[in-house]
Amino acid sequence: MVKKSWGFATLAVHGSGGHDPQTGAISVPIYQSSTFAFKNSQHGTDLFSGKAEGYIYSRISNPTQAALEREMAFLEEGDEAIAFGSGMAAISTCIFTLCRSGENFVSSRTIYGGTHALYIKVMPRLNIGVTEVDATDLNKVEDAINDKTRFLFIETPANPTIEIIDIRGCAEIAHRKGIKLVVDNTFATPYYQKPLTMGADVVVHSATKYIGGHGDTVAGINIGFKELMTEMRKQNLQDLGGIISPFNAWLLLRGLKTLPVRMDRHSENGMRVAQFLAFHPKIERVWYPGLRIHPQHELAKSQMTNFGGMIAFEIKGGIEEGKRVMDNVELCTLAVSLGDCDTLIVHPASTTHSSYSPEEMLANGIKPNLIRLSVGIEDVTDIIEDLSQALKHI
Repeated sequence: MVKKSWGFATLAVHGSGGHDPQTGAISVPIYQSSTFAFKNSQHGTDLFSGKAEGYIYSRISNPTQAALEREMAFLEEGDEAIAFGSGMAAISTCIFTLCRSGENFVSSRTIYGGTHALYIKVMPRLNIGVTEVDATDLNKVEDAINDKTRFLFIETPANPTIEIIDIRGCAEIAHRKGIKLVVDNTFATPYYQKPLTMGADVVVHSATKYIGGHGDTVAGINIGFKELMTEMRKQNLQDLGGIISPFNAWLLLRGLKTLPVRMDRHSENGMRVAQFLAFHPKIERVWYPGLRIHPQHELAKSQMTNFGGMIAFEIKGGIEEGKRVMDNVELCTLAVSLGDCDTLIVHPASTTHSSYSPEEMLANGIKPNLIRLSVGIEDVTDIIEDLSQALKHI
């Protein structure tokens, strides 16, 4: 029996309650099957019509996938969740559910590069408009909404500049305008931030990152309230087929059990590394919401319970100096993605956010000398020593 008084770590380990109903297995089994047998012809009819609960085909649903969805909805405090084969499948499904041809949505301007690429490459072909705004300014958010706007999309903390956006403020504007609010919660995870409790209608995760936590799977998850999630599943997931595999769903279930432990270490290390960088003579600026120098530090404190392991910093110099730092790290791994146990370092302007034009990069605070760091769970003194020796090369 789940107790409401239990802390998040206990809930993450024990889940929403109960072991596998078929076997009593504590670890959810991997149901590696494409197809499920009907008891008889009427049972098949009832499953297809929705009169009976059960499984038909793993593109529609699968027991391991369902277990993951149940636990993510539980931890994010939503009604239902839907698991996808990637974070981009989760985001595109949100758009296709909420928008039709001729309509539009408003998005925060500093977002994951793949999301921005979806906006500029795919949405025009579908006649769906996108307006990207500086969502740290709520007046600009409100001004961008018109009578054809169907939802507002924000990412906070933002990738890669670690901007913080006011979730409650955006929710108030969205609902007053009669539209939905979608929040990408990848960087914070439900351990540090729960957008649904602050007025969001849908929460999106690239579960590839902190939910999985080990760099061994690609997945996405949407969480929200029943009516919208049902529409999303029936109108888009089943027909478009952006499904998660049973094995990847199982990996994410395993990742959830250690999520609080890993996030606590990411945050502890993140703060120590951010403090080191903030006082380094070759660093011009550090973006980490736990630092008082972060322009939205107080806002971050009001909607996050801790600050995670993502840091952005600007070095003295430009692209060449940035490459020199990249090429001289020894412990940190030069790679895209984030949220792994390993510390990952990347130059956004030339990699993850290269879908932005040079003008868009500057407008969104993605400078040529900006470096993004996903602080891992190694011994923090080793991470700091590695960055220190790499910075000596500029």
